[in-house]
Amino acid sequence: MKQKKIPLRKCIVCQGMFPKKELIRVVRTPDEEIVIDLTGKAAGRGTYVCRQDSCLKPDTFASGKWKKVLERALNMSISQEKYDAFREKWLEMMGQ
Repeated sequence: MKQKKIPLRKCIVCQGMFPKKELIRVVRTPDEEIVIDLTGKAAGRGTYVCRQDSCLKPDTFASGKWKKVLERALNMSISQEKYDAFREKWLEMMGQ
């Protein structure tokens, strides 16, 4: 029997390839909001982040690296207010 192919996606922070189900999806919605999509089905341009501590840690956010990576991956410029709001939601979701 033919084995089912597992879709792989690249983490935007560490550039590692992981099975899609193991990643957290971040989406730019059609109305330019940035949301965390746990279902993997939200409409809009999506990108992925792995669940490794090095990619999820708050100090990664503080360096400003995350904002640049997100802007490039989502193909948009992100205002500091929008980024801060996203960061709060992210940290809340990660329980930090």
